[in-house]
Amino acid sequence: LVGSEMCIRDRLKQLEVQNMQQKENAIFKDASKSPLKKRDIKGFKGLNFFPVDSSFIVSATLVKIKDAPTFKMATTTDRNPLYKEYGILTFSLLGKNCTLTLYQSQEDLENQNSKDNLFLPFTDATSGNESYGGGRYMDLLITDEKSDGTILLNFNNTYNPYCAYNEKFSCPITPRKNHLDLAIKAGIQVFEKH
Repeated sequence: LVGSEMCIRDRLKQLEVQNMQQKENAIFKDASKSPLKKRDIKGFKGLNFFPVDSSFIVSATLVKIKDAPTFKMATTTDRNPLYKEYGILTFSLLGKNCTLTLYQSQEDLENQNSKDNLFLPFTDATSGNESYGGGRYMDLLITDEKSDGTILLNFNNTYNPYCAYNEKFSCPITPRKNHLDLAIKAGIQVFEKH
């Protein structure tokens, strides 16, 4: 019974990820919402994703950082939004111990609708080849943290910053300390112009 419960849970996660991917493609096809350049929308057939893989869904221990200073995060433009380090995530992935820093935007914190948003940028061994060189992002919420101090990371839900499609966008640059020395073959792949 335990094995079948795991299969059902994995299938539900797979459907959740596929639903997210369909929504993402719908946004990119809609000229009024798409980050793509007009010439790229015309031939757009859909974003490329790695196959959904449940081994890239991991439970991470979250250690919050108390009284973290506000800093200006570098971006792809001269914009410098204010962020704080929210916490340190530790987890095991593909047999390796990993650590990533989780961030909180000060702009989000001041907005009632986005005050629970957390930001996880990272690069990995696929960055610059199979995935965007500047890294990928994962969105999390403060409310995602469980009572035991863990938070579920689903790398199948990672996405590219909009500047991967159009340089007019200003996107946070992934801090060096958020590099994973393994290949995260999950989530969105590098954008191929058609």
